[in-house]
Amino acid sequence: MRRDRALVLSKHHGSGNDFLVVLAGFATGGQSGADLSSEEVRALCSRHRGVGADGLIIGTPGRDGAQLEMLLFNADGSTAEMSGNGIRCLVQAAVTKGAAPEGVVVVDTGGGRRRVAYRDAGDGLGFAEVDMGRFSVSETLDPHGRPVSLAGAGAVSRACAVSVGNPHVVLLQGESRPDLEQCGPLIEASVPGGANVELVQLRTSGELSMEVWERGVGMTEACGTGAVAAAAAARTWGLVDSVVDVTTAGGTLRVTLASDSATLAGPTRFVADVTVDTGHLQGLVTDRIEEPAPAP
Repeated sequence: MRRDRALVLSKHHGSGNDFLVVLAGFATGGQSGADLSSEEVRALCSRHRGVGADGLIIGTPGRDGAQLEMLLFNADGSTAEMSGNGIRCLVQAAVTKGAAPEGVVVVDTGGGRRRVAYRDAGDGLGFAEVDMGRFSVSETLDPHGRPVSLAGAGAVSRACAVSVGNPHVVLLQGESRPDLEQCGPLIEASVPGGANVELVQLRTSGELSMEVWERGVGMTEACGTGAVAAAAAARTWGLVDSVVDVTTAGGTLRVTLASDSATLAGPTRFVADVTVDTGHLQGLVTDRIEEPAPAP
C-alpha cells in the first residue's frame, strides 16, 4: 500500500464475527488501503500482535448500479467470496462514513451481487438484512465416509455440502459431540479448495444451534453464510420450515428461506476507528523482536 499516509480502519462485528473495514476511493471518508497485501492483512488481523479480527474488508465504489464493491480477506490473508456478517459490517461502515445511503445498499461481492437493507439504531448499533442470493444443497455426504468420518465414529448423523456463494460442509450432531476445533481443519483440508464447516443441533422446530469452523480463519463466534447453509441443510432434512433462528456463540441470526434463495438478518455493532501508521504496519508484518539495548 502507499507509504505516504496512515491507514484508517473501522472495526465492527456481527454477532461476535468481527471485521476490519477499509473504505478506499470515496470522495468522503475514503482512505488508502485498496492495495493491502495478504501479509499486511494477516498482520492487522492477528489477535495478539495486531488489531485483531476474523477478517478484513476493503470497500470501494461500485459500478453499474452498485454502491459498493467488497473485497474480503480471511484472517490468514487469503481471499473469500462472501460473508453474510462481513457484508453487514461493510454497509454499516459505509453508511456511517457517508459513502452509502441508509436504506437499501447494493454491493458486488466475489459471490455475486447482494442487496443489504440497513437501519441505524444509534450508539453504534445497526440492523441489517441481506439478500444472500441463491444457495444449493448439492451433495449428501456419507456420515461414515470422508470427510465426515474425520469428526469421529457416531459423531455425525447427517451431512451435506452446501454452496452459499462459498463452500460449506454441514454436520448434524449424532450420538456424541465432536470437537470442531480438532476436526474442523481436517474436514476443511479434505475438501478440494477448502470449505467452512458447521456443526448443528436442532433446539426447537424453528431454531438451530451452530458451531462453525471458518476456512482461512478457524473457530468464530458466528458465520452468516454458515447460518444460511445450516438452515438450508436442516430444511432439506425436514427439521425446520422457512424461518430459522440460528444461535451461535456470538448471538442469534435469522434466516428466511425461499425455494433456493435466502435472507439473513441480525445486528451489527461499530467498535472503534483505528489509525495505523504505515511504518508501524511494516513492523507488524516483520514482527521483529527487538534486542535489548547494550548496557552503557
